[in-house]
Amino acid sequence: MEPAAEHIREIVEAYLAVFPQERERLAPLTERLAAPEEIQARHRMDGHVTGSAFVVDPRRRLVLLIHHRTLGRWFQPGGHVEADETPAIGAEREAREETGLQALFHAPWCGEIQLPIDIDPHRIPANAKRGEGEHWHFDMRYLFVADARSPLLRQAEEIADVRWAPLAEVTEADPGIAIAARKIEAWLDSEDAP
Repeated sequence: MEPAAEHIREIVEAYLAVFPQERERLAPLTERLAAPEEIQARHRMDGHVTGSAFVVDPRRRLVLLIHHRTLGRWFQPGGHVEADETPAIGAEREAREETGLQALFHAPWCGEIQLPIDIDPHRIPANAKRGEGEHWHFDMRYLFVADARSPLLRQAEEIADVRWAPLAEVTEADPGIAIAARKIEAWLDSEDAP
């Protein structure tokens, strides 16, 4: 098995040990891991791993969002993981590139920075400009902390806007984002949060 696929399998097993109730939600990913070749390769239309960053300012209970030009929606920063990256490193790189935020730090929410706070399998619509059909993204979502007063500089070619939003607002938004936001709220209310 490819090292990247083995790493993803280990992440999924560790994640399901913490969130066993999500096994059914992760079924598209676990099925893809049955044929794990090129699990991080963007050209694989049977699905590939992406990494995203929920960047939180714990003192202000704010989360950093980007407005994605192509999809026309607000999301957490993130994107495709490079062949030589782990999903956690890819998520951090994407957050820095898309928002210009440099002072962000992994939050070991469960005592482990390589464990995502959420894994979200979701469908991506076809994109004729890129020659891509509809496909799965298996988004490994990591938790980071930063100060909302830090300067931001959006990546203009992909990102229409960047802003800090109240976590409560995000929790009531898109159902896929709301699952992660509820986990972040629980972390903020725990003794583990900074």
